Amino acid sequence: MTLIHPTAIVDKAAQLDSSVEIGPYCIVGAGATLARGVRLLSHAIVEGVTEIGEDCVLHPFACLGGAPQHSAHRGEPTRVVVGPRNVFREHVTVHAGTAGGRAVTTIGADGLFMVSTHIGHDCVIGDKVTMAPSVAVGGHVTVSDFVFLGGLAAIHQYTRVGRHAFVGGGGIVTKDVIPYGSVWGNHAHLEGLNLIGLKRRGFTRDQISTLRAAYRLLFADEGTFQERLDDVTATYAGVAEIMEIVAFIRVDASRPLCLPAREV
Repeated sequence: MTLIHPTAIVDKAAQLDSSVEIGPYCIVGAGATLARGVRLLSHAIVEGVTEIGEDCVLHPFACLGGAPQHSAHRGEPTRVVVGPRNVFREHVTVHAGTAGGRAVTTIGADGLFMVSTHIGHDCVIGDKVTMAPSVAVGGHVTVSDFVFLGGLAAIHQYTRVGRHAFVGGGGIVTKDVIPYGSVWGNHAHLEGLNLIGLKRRGFTRDQISTLRAAYRLLFADEGTFQERLDDVTATYAGVAEIMEIVAFIRVDASRPLCLPAREV
């Protein structure tokens, strides 16, 4: 049986699994869908057309499904879709998509979104993403699987952050971050590979050594960037991780990349 605190306000049209727990002073709107094991601890809000996946936890004052902060939004029916086992800490906000964008903001599985994180409209957030306190993610951003965003980092709208990348605390990211990369600063620049993250996730010494060799070739001083990219493609054609970096760069040549601030 669904456990709803008597002070909570839950619209009769909301779709709630029988195992859902809704704590004191929470608000759940008519368009909400809460899957098995979802818990709203207290003062949390789920509004708009918002689907919350299994075993997600919303801490006090988390607010999911709010209207996008976009001047062209006119109340169109857009959505938020959240996968399973995410934790949203205090004061996290996740906004719905826009009619002119994807019309949906999506979050994968097993994420940790710490205090005061903001995820803007039309974003795509992958699996096992960690956002430290007060991270701000602008509209239309893609944050891929296993990314760690340090506290107070800000990601500019339309930016892409590749898998296994790391953004240091306070980093202001206005350009795309390659998979496995580590960026720092305002504005952020590429410092190297996310070596600590790779080790923690079980990448072998040989895998990391190969990634480092490819990184040095890609960001060397000799030749043009396109020539070096072609060299990396030819040299490491059979290495999946490096081909992931190459594909990330090639898929949208119009997007600028975070580059090293000094010689590699």
